[in-house]
Amino acid sequence: MKTIGKKVKDIKLIVLLLLSFNFYGQTSIMTYNIRFNNPNDNVNWWKNRKEEVAGMIKYYHPDILGIQEGLNDQVNDLYNNLPNYSYTGVGRDDGKEKGEYAAIFYNSDKFELINTKTYWLSSTPNKVSVGWDASMERITTYGVFRNLKTNDTLHVFNCHYDHIGKMAQQKSSELIVSLIRQKDLEKRMVIVMGDLNSTPKEKAIQSLKTVLEDSFEITKHPIYGPVGTFNTFDIDFIPEKRIDYIFTKNLVVENYRNIDDRRKNNLWLSDHLPVFIEVMK
Repeated sequence: MKTIGKKVKDIKLIVLLLLSFNFYGQTSIMTYNIRFNNPNDNVNWWKNRKEEVAGMIKYYHPDILGIQEGLNDQVNDLYNNLPNYSYTGVGRDDGKEKGEYAAIFYNSDKFELINTKTYWLSSTPNKVSVGWDASMERITTYGVFRNLKTNDTLHVFNCHYDHIGKMAQQKSSELIVSLIRQKDLEKRMVIVMGDLNSTPKEKAIQSLKTVLEDSFEITKHPIYGPVGTFNTFDIDFIPEKRIDYIFTKNLVVENYRNIDDRRKNNLWLSDHLPVFIEVMK
């Protein structure tokens, strides 16, 4: 009887360890261009979407969420409606609160922020600036996050590339690659994500692939959802153009999804789809 009791205890311990490993060993990442607060969007205006956007995020509950295009009021709306999340990021126009953010939200029950910095995607990345042939200021928010249970460190770059300047797009990728090398991250766990305004075969994406892996290409399980991530708010449109990405380094991508969930009225939540992945060490 003692032997049986010991086996039962051992089995329970193994189950608990496996559950703990699954909960803490797996990390979920989401990138999402939420579309800036533009009253001219009418039925798609942020005030009409914000509660359902927050609801979608709460449903998928990513451990790390990178948003693009969020203005200060939108960042605050999400912060106030996402329990147990904190964020890092600044407005791109002044390095404070003016202009769009590339904020990184994180599950504060699982991660703590230990370092952060905003870089302008330009030849002068440490100050507010417009890069190369870009139409406006563009930024990447860098965050270093420590897993509170495993003590592992995750390095995250959340980016929003220019939508017009092809040189700016390519140079932005070169800058990200340079930062990865400068910070000696080539053997660390790294995420580079965002709205890169470039399709997979363009130079901006190919430059990133010199040091990173496209999660879309390396996921262990079949891709779920449409191939594309840009829907133009057209409810009859099947997204085929992929311009939003999550790149990884030294991580195993278990699952990949372009989330095509909609609002209750069948309109899109944003003009971009969220990209959602689950990764392991």
